[in-house]
Amino acid sequence: MADGTDSKFQNDLTQGRVTSQLIRFSAPFLLSMLIQQCYSMADLLIVSFFSGDVTVAGVNNGGQLTFLATALGIGLSVGGTILIGQYFGAKQTEEVRKTAATMLTALLLVSVVMTALFIPLSGVLLRALRVPEASFSEARTYLIICTSGLPFIFLYNAISGILRGLGDAKRPLIFVAGACILNVILDVILVAGFGMGAAGVAVATIISQAGSVVVSAIYLARGGFLFDFKPGSFVIHRDKLKLILKLGIPASFSQVAVSLSFLLMAALVNGYGVSAAAAAGLAGRFNGFAIMPAMAVSQSVAMMSAQNLGANRHDRALHTMKAGMVISLMVGGPVFAAAQFIPRQIMGILSASPAVIDAGAVYMKAFSWDYLLVPFCFCFFGLINGAGHAHITMINTLITSVALRIPAALLLSHTFGLGLTGVGLAAPVASAGGFIFLLAYILSGRWRSVAIHRASRS
Repeated sequence: MADGTDSKFQNDLTQGRVTSQLIRFSAPFLLSMLIQQCYSMADLLIVSFFSGDVTVAGVNNGGQLTFLATALGIGLSVGGTILIGQYFGAKQTEEVRKTAATMLTALLLVSVVMTALFIPLSGVLLRALRVPEASFSEARTYLIICTSGLPFIFLYNAISGILRGLGDAKRPLIFVAGACILNVILDVILVAGFGMGAAGVAVATIISQAGSVVVSAIYLARGGFLFDFKPGSFVIHRDKLKLILKLGIPASFSQVAVSLSFLLMAALVNGYGVSAAAAAGLAGRFNGFAIMPAMAVSQSVAMMSAQNLGANRHDRALHTMKAGMVISLMVGGPVFAAAQFIPRQIMGILSASPAVIDAGAVYMKAFSWDYLLVPFCFCFFGLINGAGHAHITMINTLITSVALRIPAALLLSHTFGLGLTGVGLAAPVASAGGFIFLLAYILSGRWRSVAIHRASRS
């Protein structure tokens, strides 16, 4: 694409062998996600060993609400990334530039609004979450500090999304690796050294995110990137904002629905006490690692599909989805076996508390059945998102997170008296329902209609 933009930031995913392309693109994507998960894992591990279960529960609950605050930004960045991928595949360079500028500007504005909303509401939100009184102060401190840094978190997601839409998964990996190293160093200094507890891990997270954004912006601007990060370049193109919102709002709604379902699950677990809350937080971090390969492959399928569908290569997009399923299952199967047969050993790595280890092992064995379903569901998601059919993923999220997971958790944990096992089993129950819905949509063939082509006809 001879457009004046440095080609080192671009990678045409419409050519070459599908499986090898998918693996090459997924590998740095997976490493990026692995490193990002290390942010939260390092936070919890360090506070677990240096501050105790009360702080762990506080960080976990504050983190749940922080994710809710970032859900809108994540959804909008997904919409912008898909558009950039489709325009890039269609070789429409100017439209790529306009979409990138609009995406960065809109996300910066939204982050400021979200910060202004969440800080004064922090106490009310944590009360609604039924945070144990012993952990309330730590949770509130963590939430206020993290939401103060939302502009950096949103901008990082936007920069990474633009690069991935262009087919570049390596530079986001480099940027997040630097942030993670700084985050862990600051965690040790502030929590282990100065005893700052939840405040320490929150400050470490924000400083590391800010550093990543500043370094990546300077590097990209000097390297001939399609956006120079000068104040005058932050503009909104109405037609591109309309498309980003059309794709991003359903994606944001999906993120919010998922976040709310996790918050309700956290509130349910909080009712079992501090040890259960800490166990769910730590086991949840393992779950994040366990499903990460499927998530990385799914998002890679979305990026590859977006470029190929933009280039009208529908069969190649479908082939990408199928290859993604095979790769995800090859990883998910062994992880499922480990969670079933050695859950206590896994929890023993994450905590020194016997009560937390016992509760976490029970919870882990139950939700790990989800690892056999997510490779299919996530790759269905990838193809559908790549086509820009965000409303379908939103409907699926409502089915799984609201209509299935929450009632299943309440029914199994309380009505049938299964406790934490029931809460954990709600995840595979919800995924089974999503599998049926998404498979039906893929078989219908409606995913073949692409967002930028629909827009050009309207």
